Amino acid sequence: MTRFWLVRHGPTHAKTMIGWTDLAADLSDTSALQRLAAHLPPGAPIISSDLSRAIATADALGPDRPRLPHDPALREIHFGAWEQRAFPEVEAESPALIRAFWETPGDIRPPGGESWNDLTSRTWSALDRLHGQAPDLIVVAHFGPILAALQRAKGVTASEIFAQKIDNLSVTCLTLTPAQVHSVNHRP
Repeated sequence: MTRFWLVRHGPTHAKTMIGWTDLAADLSDTSALQRLAAHLPPGAPIISSDLSRAIATADALGPDRPRLPHDPALREIHFGAWEQRAFPEVEAESPALIRAFWETPGDIRPPGGESWNDLTSRTWSALDRLHGQAPDLIVVAHFGPILAALQRAKGVTASEIFAQKIDNLSVTCLTLTPAQVHSVNHRP
């Protein structure tokens, strides 16, 4: 059994849809990072998405922790043609598509992007691959993959999980076998 400590990367301050766009994280709140690092299990290995905002956050949390290679399967959802665009801008062009994407998550994709089901499939596969590698594993990732893991652990629908808030520099702790949620969106 592996207990996953899912950490959302530091804030980017972007006001647009940012998925695979590689924006830097603002890690200037060193006291928040110190509290977060102290909350995480000592000696637990750390892995992150391969996007710089997750890598830099992992580096800030675990300079003395064992590191696993960055994993592209832990990336945020790919917004395709909607990357770096604001919701109202896309809504003006494709109101039905963007509303369906957010209101009925599942197989609907932005042009050139991923559906919610695509994201959950790659996230769940990554967690299954990582399961058993350590009793505790710190995963620095993004809003989407953390929600996907939480959806699986809770056994709820995508629509139900979309109501969950996941703040930057928060911890969601869960196990998949047995499925159990220990904390959600915890800010130490």
